[in-house]
Amino acid sequence: MLDPKRLRSELDTIAARLAIKGYTLDVARFQSMDAERKTLQADMESLQNERKSGSKAIGALMKSGQTDEANAQKTRMSEVGEALDSAKARFDELAEQLSQWMLEMPNIPDASVPAGKDESDNVQLRVVGERPQMDFEPKDHVELGEAFGGLDFDRAAAVSGSRFAILSGQVARLHRALAQFMIDTHTQEHGYTEAYVPYLVQAHALQGTGQLPKFEEDLFKAGDNHYLIPTAEVPLTNLVRDSIVDELPQQWVAHTPSFRSEAGSYGRDTRGMFRQHQFDKVELVWMTRPEQSWDALESLVGHAEAILSKLGLHFRVVNLCGGDLGFGAAKTYDIEVWLPGQQQFREISSCSNTLDFQARRMQARTRNAAGQTEYLHTLNGSGLAVGRCLIAVMENYQQADGRVAVPQVLQPYMGGLTHIG
Repeated sequence: MLDPKRLRSELDTIAARLAIKGYTLDVARFQSMDAERKTLQADMESLQNERKSGSKAIGALMKSGQTDEANAQKTRMSEVGEALDSAKARFDELAEQLSQWMLEMPNIPDASVPAGKDESDNVQLRVVGERPQMDFEPKDHVELGEAFGGLDFDRAAAVSGSRFAILSGQVARLHRALAQFMIDTHTQEHGYTEAYVPYLVQAHALQGTGQLPKFEEDLFKAGDNHYLIPTAEVPLTNLVRDSIVDELPQQWVAHTPSFRSEAGSYGRDTRGMFRQHQFDKVELVWMTRPEQSWDALESLVGHAEAILSKLGLHFRVVNLCGGDLGFGAAKTYDIEVWLPGQQQFREISSCSNTLDFQARRMQARTRNAAGQTEYLHTLNGSGLAVGRCLIAVMENYQQADGRVAVPQVLQPYMGGLTHIG
């Protein structure tokens, strides 16, 4: 949620920044609502003062025996009370309308976010590693996995419908090995605390991180007030809701399944495992003081990059343009891994700084050097998407005979296996 005070004082500037996200802020509507709010506030203060002075006057009139005047004043005070109740009711109604509207306003893009409409306008920052050289026509992960029985999309569809997969045998083991390798690297080398979190959360948790109310169609609802998590970012970030946190920064990591309806992705990436309703992800979440968050973003993306470098994969890092930037993000770096089967870079991690956007929604605060409370900052990123990393390993390490070499860092997690398939 945006800072209401900043929105009032920098309305035109904020409207211009939000426009690069493709969001049109109704400036006239906000000004009208805010003007009515100020008028009501002034009216309530005036009525409260009149009621206070009128109550004193009634006592004085009664004491001096001026009964008629006292009764007239009582009648006036009754009218004042009714007017005050009416003003309060409208003020509360207006505040609720404004609050609900602001819940659907996206975060303000940082000045370093480039303008642009979609992913074609993202700015490449660096390219790491080399593309694998193959003297044969590379296959995609679907061909590879189905050839040796490790991936089954038909049986998954029979059980659950489209956008699901069944992994078995060595492919399932490689998938598990990747997740364990990521968790071990982040906890042992990058300073994260591992967490096991619920896969079901209540609506207020999703409101805190920004998925609700705007993106309910992207979620799977379970029961009256529970939803399956779209990412571990939701339970991890909500660890600090309604609290004042003095020990910062905090770094959390969790391996969970993620559940997404992919409502806006009809027809996209229908082949294989790339875009599914259920997928595993190792999620990284930071909570920092405001002055720490930009340095934390660089650390966060570096930790995600380290996983790909250890796996020997070719990737690039891009700065997302405004049109491709997520709802809650002030700035996002995407990491895109090279997939030989598609002959292109594809996203495997998004690392974002949300500044105080989520903290305001969650009422998560810290104390500054002067002892005053202020909203902390939150960041999140994939470290990495496990299924997409499995795709990358299978396609980049495929052999001419159809087998897949196991990266050296994963072999201890695979019982010493050097190849699968």
